[in-house]
Amino acid sequence: MKIVTIGGGSSYTPELIEGLILRQDKLPIREIWLTDIEEGKEKLEIVGTLARRMIEAAGLPWKIHLTLDRKAALKQADFVTTQFRVGLLEARQKDECIPLSHGFLGQETNGAGGILKAFRTIPVILQIIEDMRQQCPNAWLVNFTNPAGMVTEAAIRCGQWEKTIGLCNVPFSHIEQAKKLLNQPEESLFFKFAGLNHFHWHRVWDARGNEQTQRLIEAIYASHQQNEGLRNIHQVPFNVDMIKHLGLLPCGYHRYYYLEQQMLEHSVSDFAKYATRAEVVKATEKRLFEMYKNPDLKEKPAELAERGGAHYSDAACDLIESIYNDSRRIMVVSTRNNGALSDLPADSIAEVSAVITSHGAEPLNWGAFPPAARGMLQIMKGMEQTVIEAAISGDYGAALHAFTINPLIRSGDTARQVLDQLLYAHKRYLPQFSQAIARIEAQQPQDTLYVDKLLADRQLHTT
Repeated sequence: MKIVTIGGGSSYTPELIEGLILRQDKLPIREIWLTDIEEGKEKLEIVGTLARRMIEAAGLPWKIHLTLDRKAALKQADFVTTQFRVGLLEARQKDECIPLSHGFLGQETNGAGGILKAFRTIPVILQIIEDMRQQCPNAWLVNFTNPAGMVTEAAIRCGQWEKTIGLCNVPFSHIEQAKKLLNQPEESLFFKFAGLNHFHWHRVWDARGNEQTQRLIEAIYASHQQNEGLRNIHQVPFNVDMIKHLGLLPCGYHRYYYLEQQMLEHSVSDFAKYATRAEVVKATEKRLFEMYKNPDLKEKPAELAERGGAHYSDAACDLIESIYNDSRRIMVVSTRNNGALSDLPADSIAEVSAVITSHGAEPLNWGAFPPAARGMLQIMKGMEQTVIEAAISGDYGAALHAFTINPLIRSGDTARQVLDQLLYAHKRYLPQFSQAIARIEAQQPQDTLYVDKLLADRQLHTT
């Protein structure tokens, strides 16, 4: 088996390598290729050297290849995993800081920042798919790149790469929380998740077929243990009466929608302290890569958990193992809805519990959502598909429409201003919007000046 990781210089790579080592008896791996871009060359070398030490310490004959040549890496691959960030962490900092400076949420996958990340990422995933058509036409694409749902939908519906499955580590955190509070092992519980990436709900049953969702809701609120282990989300408590009425357990990211005021206030406070999530992660990664350089380090350091990617290896490696061995494991993945959620189009991408087979994901039927969730779900799917349209076409009107639909962006002049400033800030990675950006630079110099001063201030403070 040949596995390729695009974005191989990521700090997450040791997590992935550890997961593969733990499954050495189930996966006949011959070689692992880690590939990245020129700007990530140094980190690729550091992480790749650590990966080699980890594999040597495990006594495995696997070969680790490091390259900046994506096409060479992809040749005859069996599985291709993606964990890249277009524009690196500096782009994430812009995604967070520019909206927050106007009192809008700045976040990696939600609100204005999430939309801009999709604009940068979707064209790249489509380029990767074109390379895969030439180099590894039978490979599986395992996407972990955020915003995972939109990137996966673009890959399947626009790139027409049907052998694509999107992954997220968030469901693992909710499963761990349920096991602890219900005091039952995972194998005695049955979970069903449904919705969109970072916007799903779930239910749970015990081994006797009794639904435990309401009991779990009661346990969460009685114990005051609403922390699902998601390090990158401020843990504001959900309103228990609302959750009981819904009868479903929300994803931790629903806080941005159910508790928008509190979450925004916290984010604005972090912004004022020069402590947005991107700025915290940049500091964390600096420490991690210093650890990775240690020639005596031969395992994933515990500090990697601070990065926020817990269970990444479980998700990615379990998926690869289940496809390769036709294990038919039930996992939460982004895949074609195919009627599992009756409130979404059948050909759209949903994040849903599915049986993972050698031919892909077979989603479990969920049915209809209650009215309190249905409308939010459909608005978000409409927003996602409008984002994908804009990302591919570079249509400014579609981009502004996506901003207008998004529940976390107040429509009007400020929304347009934030969009324009983000487009300008990311112009290096948005050639499809070149006409709109040229207009902004020519007609709105106040916006470009604002962005330059804001980012210079953040950079100066970080330095």
